[in-house]
Amino acid sequence: MKSDVDLVTKLADLKTDLAQRYPVVPSGGATVDPETVAADLAAIERDGYVIWENLISDEECRKIRDAVIPLLGHTGRNGFEGHSTQRVYSVLNKTRVCDRLVDHPRVLAMLDHLFLPNYLLSQLQVININPGESSQLLHHDDGLYPVPRPRPPLGAATIWAIDAFTEDNGATVVVPGSHRWEEPKRKPGPNDRVESVVMPAGSCVFFVGTLWHGGGANHSACDRLAVTAQYCEAWLRPQEAFTLSVPRDVARAASPDIQRMLGYNVHPPFVGAVDGLHPLRLLEDDSVSD
Repeated sequence: MKSDVDLVTKLADLKTDLAQRYPVVPSGGATVDPETVAADLAAIERDGYVIWENLISDEECRKIRDAVIPLLGHTGRNGFEGHSTQRVYSVLNKTRVCDRLVDHPRVLAMLDHLFLPNYLLSQLQVININPGESSQLLHHDDGLYPVPRPRPPLGAATIWAIDAFTEDNGATVVVPGSHRWEEPKRKPGPNDRVESVVMPAGSCVFFVGTLWHGGGANHSACDRLAVTAQYCEAWLRPQEAFTLSVPRDVARAASPDIQRMLGYNVHPPFVGAVDGLHPLRLLEDDSVSD
């Protein structure tokens, strides 16, 4: 019988990538000032969300708007998607103008501290709330995973304001502190404080998956355009099957951080392997195509 020492050694070995060819590389979040990261984390711990104003320029917003508006089609299929809300799915395969939002260092810095390495991109959408849209049902994003609360968040999300978010045009609403609710089945009630995420174009709100929130009603005469990216722990199934929807030639052109978040990584010891090998080999071999 093998000794307990041998068993402990083998278990320790399983905590690293068995291929031993692709060492963990710090994400772009490592470039963010530690004091800034600490302040952001404190806001998230207190409120469940943090607002970053003016992270991208008016010119970047214009480029995103020009690229995604032609992609907008029919409105939602149900009340949750929004009968007066247009959405674009599989964004990475249709335009690359949103890449900078997905792997923005400020976002990655938060994900690096909240989740295990090799966290995944779960969803990327363009959301355009048209005039007359009603309020979305309040929800928390990681409620789709059947793990009872209270618990740490299993994911996080960003919503980028390509148009300014106002009280009247459908700004996202949040329930501050709801990420810390202890009652497993508690839902927002009339006595809970709800706030609108009012922010200028080019800004971003980051929130954890346990925070109750929803799209606001659009009482204005204008659309409200936004881009949202959701992320999840490495051991969970993402909402979008990116390894199926994003061709390898598109993935090859993405940043290393986005490649990792699409699933071209190994969550130790071997979750995500392809034919027993690291999936990045599929991107390195130009002869392999979809």
